[in-house]
Amino acid sequence: MVDGIAHIPVVKRYRAYLRLEKSLSENTIEAYMRDLSLLFDFFDARKLDFLEASLSDFQQFLLELNNLGLQARSQARVVSGIRSFYRFLLYNDELNVDPTELLEQPQLPLYLPEVLSVEEIEAIVQAVDLSKPEGHRNMAIIETLYGSGLRVSELVNLKLSNMCSEKSFMKVEGKGSKQRLVPLSEPSKRAIQFWLRDRNLLTVQKGNEDFVFLNRRGTKLTREMIFVIVKQLAAAASITKTISPHTFRHSFATHLLEGGANLRAIQQMLGHESILTTEIYTHIDMDFLRTEVLDKHPRNHTN
Repeated sequence: MVDGIAHIPVVKRYRAYLRLEKSLSENTIEAYMRDLSLLFDFFDARKLDFLEASLSDFQQFLLELNNLGLQARSQARVVSGIRSFYRFLLYNDELNVDPTELLEQPQLPLYLPEVLSVEEIEAIVQAVDLSKPEGHRNMAIIETLYGSGLRVSELVNLKLSNMCSEKSFMKVEGKGSKQRLVPLSEPSKRAIQFWLRDRNLLTVQKGNEDFVFLNRRGTKLTREMIFVIVKQLAAAASITKTISPHTFRHSFATHLLEGGANLRAIQQMLGHESILTTEIYTHIDMDFLRTEVLDKHPRNHTN
């Protein structure tokens, strides 16, 4: 598998390119390598040279993935990784033509993420027990997830040195180590200020001094702990939907869109590389869109 292609010089260079130039994480790079190894296994079984493969060879490869039961979303990820590799080959003069240029992405089913209503968000906020030692921290976590639309990885890695409360902004490091400025809502600012008072009473462990959110032992919270906090608060608020920290991100984007925010602005705040990723929120809450049409269209107000 991955070990089988690791010795190929051009794959080594591609791996270095992903790490150094694209600044991808090791986990993402390993995923690219696993997908690439599937293709190389396919070629090896048919005694094909990856530098001489044609569009029809790649189409046969996708057909085999489909026959193996790989879901469309997983197939699309594999296609994306293969295209990246062959663009690399083209740019580095290993090829004259990119054989994957016309390779079509599998048709993905529309995935509409779970979204909380404003009332459900408020119920979760009210469920936070501020009398507990972790109360203000948990309040700050919920307000920041919902108020700024952060990914859970961005939340746990949020640093004090990147907070600019005076200007109501924070610097966030997203996927691929890409940084962006994200507004801080007033409720988030207040909740974080209360939490920082409690945080100052902790004995912070070495190496954790700059992280905003810590556990009672003075170390950075894990992704898993954020999931636990969210699940517990949802249960306390009698929320029956299946939610995760990412649900607050979806709710943040959906509520902004419903409030009339520009899709490009939402894209920037979420850190989406493509506007297509953000456009999924235009499909959410058809009841809201129907109500808007009924209320705002002039033909609906004639006798």
